[in-house]
Amino acid sequence: MSAKDALRVRRVYESPEPADGARVLVDRLWPRGLSKEDAQLTEWCKDAAPSSELRRWYRHEGERFEVFAARYREELAQETAQRALERLREYAEEGPLTLLTATKDLSASHVNVLTEVLQEGR
Repeated sequence: MSAKDALRVRRVYESPEPADGARVLVDRLWPRGLSKEDAQLTEWCKDAAPSSELRRWYRHEGERFEVFAARYREELAQETAQRALERLREYAEEGPLTLLTATKDLSASHVNVLTEVLQEGR
């Protein structure tokens, strides 16, 4: 990735902005109450999201975040996730990339781990 600001994180419910560039949803489940048209996605990249089992275990409980992050990094090392990461890196090389999630608390979200992993890969 050429610049740190080429990678953004936003909630999928926020209105799209011109600076978003490629808009990629990185949740395993489709966001409640949002139409595909309103989301204005470039892609829905489920394979970059935590597994359903890990997501259910974590339940966005802050005290579990460190263990969650380590387990999520292990999942991201798997072949299917590696292909998804490569796709996200390609978007970032082409221009701005906005990772979208329905998560309310972005500070304790999988998207932070995903962003770190993407930035480490370049």
